[in-house]
Amino acid sequence: MLIEIIRTLINRDLHKLTAEISAYRNESIIWKVDNSISNSAGNLCLHLVGNLNTYIGAEIGKTNYLRNRDLEFSLKDIPRSELLKKIGYTILMVNESLDKLNEEDLQKEYPLKVFEKEMSTEYFMVHLATHLSYHLGQINYHRRLLDA
Repeated sequence: MLIEIIRTLINRDLHKLTAEISAYRNESIIWKVDNSISNSAGNLCLHLVGNLNTYIGAEIGKTNYLRNRDLEFSLKDIPRSELLKKIGYTILMVNESLDKLNEEDLQKEYPLKVFEKEMSTEYFMVHLATHLSYHLGQINYHRRLLDA
């Protein structure tokens, strides 16, 4: 049951991410930062895609995804259409990967040490969903403040 809850929450928020990136009236604002906002919506989008593809795709789905976290924050001016493709791929990957999990797997230790301590897969999946939601909120504020 928790797998379906995680799937529902992540899918909901990835679809909201699609809507947020699509809602920018001025595409160049996706990459804008200012004094009080240090990460652009584009970089946060790349970060979320990289995060989910690493921790769900590569580890659970065995996709062989290789993350370059530094590029998630240094790349600029990627077209909106490319960001939307990356989100779409991530939605498919999350669903295919979560199909490989069962409730027993959730109780097992997550294969990577992410927070310098062991944790269950269940715990980390909840973390990933809340991490997505957190940055989605930042993107929403970024859009409403800078694309006005």
